[in-house]
Amino acid sequence: MSNFYNQQYSSTSRSPPPLQHPVPTHPAYIPDPPSTPVSPQGYMRFTSSPPNPNDQPQPQTSPAYGQNKQYPQGAQYGAPQFQSFAGGAPPQQPAANFAQWGVNPATAQFGMQLGQSAVAAGQEYVQRNFGNHIQVPRLKHHFNVSNSYVIRKIRLILFPWRHKRWTRSNRPSEQGQAQWLPPRDDLNAPDLYIPVMAFVTYILLAALQSGLQDRFHPEVLGKVASRAMAIVLAEFFFIIAGCYFLNITGSSQVTDLFAYVGYKFVGVIACLLMDLLNLGRSMYLVVFVYALCSNGFFLLRALKYVVLPDPRDAAQHVGTLSPAQRSRRIWFLFAISASQTFYMGLLVRV
Repeated sequence: MSNFYNQQYSSTSRSPPPLQHPVPTHPAYIPDPPSTPVSPQGYMRFTSSPPNPNDQPQPQTSPAYGQNKQYPQGAQYGAPQFQSFAGGAPPQQPAANFAQWGVNPATAQFGMQLGQSAVAAGQEYVQRNFGNHIQVPRLKHHFNVSNSYVIRKIRLILFPWRHKRWTRSNRPSEQGQAQWLPPRDDLNAPDLYIPVMAFVTYILLAALQSGLQDRFHPEVLGKVASRAMAIVLAEFFFIIAGCYFLNITGSSQVTDLFAYVGYKFVGVIACLLMDLLNLGRSMYLVVFVYALCSNGFFLLRALKYVVLPDPRDAAQHVGTLSPAQRSRRIWFLFAISASQTFYMGLLVRV
């Protein structure tokens, strides 16, 4: 009995053998890396041994799985294969595969054709309804500016007192008619870039001023823009009506007048900046009176070629004016200059 307990105790108290980790070994075979293209004339394989021109490409064999896998030349594990081409055009890119995005190719193609038709119809509608009123080449002419022109033009608007030559320059066109030079090449030419940028800047400064006074609301932007546009249109129609009654015509009268009407925002911006600096009421009034006088003098001299064109100018094609007509047009010029007090006074009240 004692021997039986001793054998059972010795069998249960025996510890299990220790765990043995596998010893890492190098694989018996390392396959060569896939070939890569190096030139349009062919491909070169880079291996650990020098290439042998007599050797033929053999299929690669992986001993781990015991299967033969053939890798074509230039293939790199699912990457797009590169094919050499010599003396011919490069391969064309395949069409967009809409199926991989989960879209039916026929439906996608129909949608693209429908979009192209809609864009073409929109362009035709704009050209048919607005092409006669808005001439794109003329707008491009008024936006043909440079950085130096913008700086010199703003300086001319703010300090027009010492400017001597106010007549515009022209050049003969291919049809033999004289054409005005673009603003880039003529400082006296009106542009639409400065009025548009000044208009946007005026709206932002008005919103900033209302925000500093704790009365900003998103509707302020719309109200300021609407009121400024109404003032610009009112002055524009006033000048158009005066030109109509005085029988004043011009080749680019509408776009030029919009440009001259919008130049007043440069002086208005100067007044708003002075108000934001909070340098006192008297200093603000001095800046406002100076901006008013400079803008009035600038319009008085710049609009002279529109209201009182020179009969010797080949680009105007006008005849001589009688003394009565000339006198009425001069008074009309002074009325435009004096009306800036009303328009600029409304614009600075934001």
